[in-house]
Amino acid sequence: MNNYPTYNHSIIVTRDLEAELGKILLKYPEDKVFLVTEETCDRFCVPLIANTPGFERLKKVVIPSGEENKKLSSVEKIWLFLSQNGADRKSLVVNLGGGMLTDLGSFAASTIKRGMDFVNIPTTLLAQVDASVGGKTGFNFNGLKNEIGVINQPLSVIIDTRFLQTIDAPNLISGYAEMIKHGMIYSPEHLEEVRHFDLKDPNLEILRGIIARSVAIKDSFVFRDPNEHNIRKALNFGHTIGHALESLALESDHPILHGYAVAYGMIAELYLSHKVCNLPKEIIAELSQWLLEVYGKYTISPNDYAALYQLMTHDKKNEGTRVNFTLIPVIGEVAINQNCDKNLVFEALDYFRELNR
Repeated sequence: MNNYPTYNHSIIVTRDLEAELGKILLKYPEDKVFLVTEETCDRFCVPLIANTPGFERLKKVVIPSGEENKKLSSVEKIWLFLSQNGADRKSLVVNLGGGMLTDLGSFAASTIKRGMDFVNIPTTLLAQVDASVGGKTGFNFNGLKNEIGVINQPLSVIIDTRFLQTIDAPNLISGYAEMIKHGMIYSPEHLEEVRHFDLKDPNLEILRGIIARSVAIKDSFVFRDPNEHNIRKALNFGHTIGHALESLALESDHPILHGYAVAYGMIAELYLSHKVCNLPKEIIAELSQWLLEVYGKYTISPNDYAALYQLMTHDKKNEGTRVNFTLIPVIGEVAINQNCDKNLVFEALDYFRELNR
């Protein structure tokens, strides 16, 4: 495993979150520290870290839980809370929650008063290995995922697997999809260790090490390309089609978890990788079947294709009229900026639909 990158010093994977957070809180005036969290975390996660030195000083705002609340009105609630409680550019915002919450809180902190420091404490596996790392912030708008946002790095990300005891199995499996993706785009060894981890009886001590390596992979792409002009686009594998599936499901009032959508997107984009980059058929067949075993079947209709494609055309990575994909020529390598026309995208959706019959 010597080929794993080293993540930067601002990402802390720890068994002692209270000590790490306490050191940060004590650097700020006691009336200038703020906690942003959401309802579920307020009940189950806040009590786990209530003994952190200085934690009692945090003024708290609580956002409703759920992806449907990743919207401008939630950001406005955070802005209003910060403004009414005297936040300024020397303040610190602590975002405690899953990816929805850390995206919202990070965006609010990045934009009010032209920006103040913020720390992310991710409480779901998805947030720990993906959403809270990399500096992407924002909210959903006009039916599109993360349409409004900025890239701004947190002061620190503190990861503690204790929080994973508070989430259900579907949310654990959802975060697992991003770890699978990291293996596919960077490291066959990481893909294998993720595949062999026991999701049905998760050992959090073992998982802590796998998370650290998965985060290091993501961070290596972010470090080389903070603003996503080139190689950071590798991290979008599975997301172009995945985000379209997720947005369509949300519009239809049958939302699916982000990681499930990404897993389904990876199946379709593995097919595109075969057609465009010659990824061997036997590899896409094996990985597709395994992904369906983990994430279950998901039915789409040819009647959905036009709407899905339209959603893909709004993807922020696109340049010109065709949809831009990150694809895989071999496991552990990526080909970014691969433009696929509508017919080929529909062919990939056909492949996914046939597997789910």
